[in-house]
Amino acid sequence: MMTPITTPAVEERTDRRETADPERLWQTVVWDDPVNLMSYVTYVFREYFGLPRGEAERLMLAVHNEGHAVVAEGPREKMEMHAQAMHDYGLWATVRRAPR
Repeated sequence: MMTPITTPAVEERTDRRETADPERLWQTVVWDDPVNLMSYVTYVFREYFGLPRGEAERLMLAVHNEGHAVVAEGPREKMEMHAQAMHDYGLWATVRRAPR
């Protein structure tokens, strides 16, 4: 007769800070790169986000001068969709949690 094999109990660990919070906002961040022209970045912001020229240029200058800019804020899924769209345009973008 075989002895049954037992496995140690696995304790489920949940970090409360990582628990999904539907009220928590996320951000889409566009980063500076050595490839895309400033005029192209402005075009992308106007075309994709529908921003007026002045706002698109302000964000583009933040990307250029500060290295990055928050271009959108909202639910995580929507911010991931925006980041993917930026990738499709050839821009470098990431998603991060918005500060509380």
